[in-house]
Amino acid sequence: MPVRLRPADPAVVGPALERFRAGAADGDDLRLLTKHLLALLVTKAPGGAVEVRVPPYAVAQAVAGTRHTRGTPPAVVELDAPTWIALAIGDLDWQEAERDSRLTASGERSDLSPLLPLVG
Repeated sequence: MPVRLRPADPAVVGPALERFRAGAADGDDLRLLTKHLLALLVTKAPGGAVEVRVPPYAVAQAVAGTRHTRGTPPAVVELDAPTWIALAIGDLDWQEAERDSRLTASGERSDLSPLLPLVG
């Protein structure tokens, strides 16, 4: 059974976010922020129509619609942790990330821009 993503304690998220914005985040900060922000996405847009992949830290299914259970899902977003975090906190615009090839998004409902940022 997959591990459920849960929002992290604000007492640890705040300092990790400060280090990220200062360019001093380490792997533990990236893992924490990635999982925390994916948990916020799943809470905001529950469902299984889009698989959001942030290797090597986490994968989440979100957005209402057709749910898949095996194989490649019909909609996939894949990006690295710094890009995901920057998008989720509003430091990066979805269209800019796409234009700069910082993410790949394919399939119906894979444009997550209406859901972002997750925090200010």
